Amino acid sequence: MTQQNTRLGIGLMVLTTMIFAAQDAISRHLASEYNVLMVVMIRYWFFAAFVIAVASRKAGGLRRAAATEQPLLQGFRGLLLALEICVTVVAFVLLGLVETHAVFACYPLLIAALSGPVLGERVGWRRWTAIGVGFVGMLVILQPGVKVFSPAALVPLAAAFMFALYGLLTRYAARRDSAATSFFWTGTVGAVAMTAIGIWFWEPMTGPDWAWMALLCVTGASGHFALIKTYEVAEASAVQPFAYLQLVFVTAIGLLVFGETLEPNVAIGAVIVVSAGIFTLLRAHKAAKG
Repeated sequence: MTQQNTRLGIGLMVLTTMIFAAQDAISRHLASEYNVLMVVMIRYWFFAAFVIAVASRKAGGLRRAAATEQPLLQGFRGLLLALEICVTVVAFVLLGLVETHAVFACYPLLIAALSGPVLGERVGWRRWTAIGVGFVGMLVILQPGVKVFSPAALVPLAAAFMFALYGLLTRYAARRDSAATSFFWTGTVGAVAMTAIGIWFWEPMTGPDWAWMALLCVTGASGHFALIKTYEVAEASAVQPFAYLQLVFVTAIGLLVFGETLEPNVAIGAVIVVSAGIFTLLRAHKAAKG
């Protein structure tokens, strides 16, 4: 039964990565035409509505979902994720999907590196070695000293750091709050924060782009729903390595739809970073099992 659930979880994770890859492609299109803050704001309106709908159907309803003893932590998590999404979408416009995701793929390594100082977890020499190897992969992608370094490459790196910190704070919050509570705060705080900022950058949109915006909202909600179902049927450690398939799907979209190019150094560096990331995930799983 466990094996069957794991297979289902892997299938759901692959589906999740495909949905999120499509979401990133739509975000890239819309952000190249309209203000990033407005695009993310509208996306969060739908996300918050989805989060509230999910919470209201569970036992205890919205009151139980919102109940937390650490509101400052939960609020900061929600704000951090909203800002990270904005930074990532900006990176899509500046660098394209392929290079952004190649750099962003280092976030599991950042989580492993920061889990010690933030969560007090022990990181063994094998994982530190993998983190070092992943850093080498980042140097291969960025090529400092080989060509003129693009400051724009720091944008997805900043997004990866923000997402890693968000992941660590989510794990920290899980010590006292349920996943449903963290999910509720993520959606609602993000929506409030983005509305306060994004409403000042409102621009009229064309009819076709409103259709793309609707599809962006649907992919966001369906992607999170698929991810929730993934973790319901399988252990996170068993399915998490398959999350890297998003890099494959996004690269294919970037090449075929947006006419981006895949430089050899980006491809080689991404393989190094992903390999190191998968190793750290497997080592973390083994350490957790004792």
